[in-house]
Amino acid sequence: MAGPAGDWPEAAAATSARSLLGGYRTYARRWVFLLVISLLSYSNATLWLSFAPVADTIARHFLLSTEQINWLSLVYLVVSIPSGVVAIWVLDSVGLRWATTLGAFLNFSGSVIRSIPCMAIGIQDPFVLLLGGQSLCALAQTLVIFSPAKLAALWFPEHQRATANMIGTMSNPLGILVANLLSPILVKTEEDIPLMLGTYILPAGLAFLLATACLWESVPPTPPSAGAAQSTSLSFLAGLKLLTRNKAYLILAVCFGGGIGIFSSFSALLEQVLCVNGYSSEFAGLCGAFFIAFGVLGAVALGLYVDRTKHLTEAIKIGLCLTSLACVAFAVVSQLQGQTVALAAICSLLGFFGFSVAPVAMELAVECSFPVGEGAAAGLVFVLGQAEGVLIMVLLTSLTVRHPEPSVSTCRDGQGPLDWKVPMLLMAGLCVLFSCLLVLLFHTPYRRLQAEADASPSIQEDERPATATTLDHVPYLAATP
Repeated sequence: MAGPAGDWPEAAAATSARSLLGGYRTYARRWVFLLVISLLSYSNATLWLSFAPVADTIARHFLLSTEQINWLSLVYLVVSIPSGVVAIWVLDSVGLRWATTLGAFLNFSGSVIRSIPCMAIGIQDPFVLLLGGQSLCALAQTLVIFSPAKLAALWFPEHQRATANMIGTMSNPLGILVANLLSPILVKTEEDIPLMLGTYILPAGLAFLLATACLWESVPPTPPSAGAAQSTSLSFLAGLKLLTRNKAYLILAVCFGGGIGIFSSFSALLEQVLCVNGYSSEFAGLCGAFFIAFGVLGAVALGLYVDRTKHLTEAIKIGLCLTSLACVAFAVVSQLQGQTVALAAICSLLGFFGFSVAPVAMELAVECSFPVGEGAAAGLVFVLGQAEGVLIMVLLTSLTVRHPEPSVSTCRDGQGPLDWKVPMLLMAGLCVLFSCLLVLLFHTPYRRLQAEADASPSIQEDERPATATTLDHVPYLAATP
């Protein structure tokens, strides 16, 4: 696809005029915006998977089935599909500030509602309130997840974009890490459940307070780069139309979206998969913690590397291939008993390779679809990933069968242990399939970087006599040692 080249001359003219009037600049308050979005994303993730590490205890306390407990996580995927398109419109049309504030309000409200069954007496169907609270948090997720790419594009210079995107994006798996570690620590018995639910309200409330008090505007008065100056050059509907015609973008959306679905299913089902072969819920939580912790480390390293080299395509292709190898290893080893060290190592590698490519993929989605709005470019990938996640999770759980014979299972749902061999092999096969499709079929120019490179000669020429303070705000000049 040649791209919307007809829209670029006007944007390029505006870019040249802006350089004559004073160039580009950055604002320190961009870090405050990043802090709020990161805290909100972290809180939303803890609310998503706070039940999964202690699923058996939650099921006993509220008299719920395993399927109902799974729906407390699965609802995030289901709700985000129809609400995702609305969230894209809100981000690109209403603005980043109001989208963040609305997301913080929904997130906080959901965290309170799901705690009501533990605070009120005589509630006959606690599942309704639990699912209702989770649904509000799921609505907030669509506004939260799409925000880092747009924030990085609008507020950060090009040599900081991947890093800012990485920080905002990785706050979400960091929340999953905390939920995997904190929930088993807080919930030793059924009486501890109110303490767990109350604990997760605190960061949600803080994020809502900061979003309300500290965010003043959606865009900075002066853009930090040529890409930021052109980021709103297309309308919402025109942007979506271009995305559906962009072959490279569609391949990225389908393949990386499939990866999102696989990782969502892995996080939600990890304890149920491991308990069948005698692994404790504490060990499952530890594996989940390694999965996220090493993923954050990998994302930090890869984000810094990509910011310096701009090797976006190479990074995501290599990362997904290594992720597939780790996924195959998990599918095999998770069916064996007594492999605690091997499982911990495999989960660490799966997170290190898989999570590290997430912020790179979001940056790449913006690059290959420029000048479509960042909310639409990143959001459509996520919506498709959630849709694929629903299908994958439902498919995996439907393929399980009950073990007819006694086993070493530590599952405590009151029913016979499940056989996850076929679902895990299917998960690994899907991961390999998506990786191969991306490696073989995905090719794209970096449209945003090219637009900024085309604008940079006139900027350098216009700003050459300027002071050092002004030069710090000019792309590429500011990055030069």
